[in-house]
Amino acid sequence: MAEITAAAVKELRERTGAGMMDCKKALAETNGELEPAVDWLRAKGLAAAAKKAGRTAAEGLVGVAVESTRGAVVEVNSETDFVAKDTNFTTFADNVAQAALRSGAADVEALKSVAIEGTSVDEIRQTLVAKVGENVQIRRLARNDSGNNVGAYVHGGRIGVLLELKGGSAELARG
Repeated sequence: MAEITAAAVKELRERTGAGMMDCKKALAETNGELEPAVDWLRAKGLAAAAKKAGRTAAEGLVGVAVESTRGAVVEVNSETDFVAKDTNFTTFADNVAQAALRSGAADVEALKSVAIEGTSVDEIRQTLVAKVGENVQIRRLARNDSGNNVGAYVHGGRIGVLLELKGGSAELARG
């Protein structure tokens, strides 16, 4: 059995964001090899995500992306408001909104298969579940592709509105 050094645990932890003890166990299971340990943690994370999928995710926030005449807003939920305020979670919500805007995905199921830097939104979500230890779900998606200028408003991180701007006035977009 290979000796597991603190430096190896630290490197694996920095690469994956997994807990120290999980990193140590992964390295022990893979004879101290880093790449197989990353794969081991990924597999463990997917199993953890599946276990947590049934838990209620009622907290969260909205991510909004607007580009000239198009806009997208997504609701991403977690189990607690503590996780919803975490930088990993807020970055995920923003990235998912950008992916929704770029891809033209019409619903949440289509959005889950959209790739962000070569990885699907759903795989990134599962990795986030493993990292934060809570169920994370993309609940809703709304778009505005009307051809008119689009603006957005987010209130308190939890209410998002896409505005269709016509002749200087704003009307709520339907979606």
